[in-house]
Amino acid sequence: MGENSLKKFGNPEQCPVRNVVDRIGDKWSVLVLMVLEEGEVLRFGEIAASIQTISQKMLTVTLRSLEADDLVKRTVYPQIPPKVEYELTTRGKTLLPHLHGLVNWAMKNMNEITKSRALFESN
Repeated sequence: MGENSLKKFGNPEQCPVRNVVDRIGDKWSVLVLMVLEEGEVLRFGEIAASIQTISQKMLTVTLRSLEADDLVKRTVYPQIPPKVEYELTTRGKTLLPHLHGLVNWAMKNMNEITKSRALFESN
């Protein structure tokens, strides 16, 4: 990589890698996207039940950030009680093959990574 190539990563506001990875690289975003892929259209409670360990607050924050990036669509139905559904957008669906690659890599390598961590910690 040349010096000019490395400079593009220096400005946090202009760097696509930082911007995208910061947004989807948190603890919950990939899981929410994968759950929405399987469920296609889900209500808040269904997403929460699928992940189980996510708090309502974190699920709300995660869904809002994914919605802000047009990865998730939120539909509110005007009824009482209100009905809200979430689904992947076209942009969100284009991210899935890349997430599948990461998920497959993680599944394939997790045992060895766990062993490496244990060895590292023992030294």
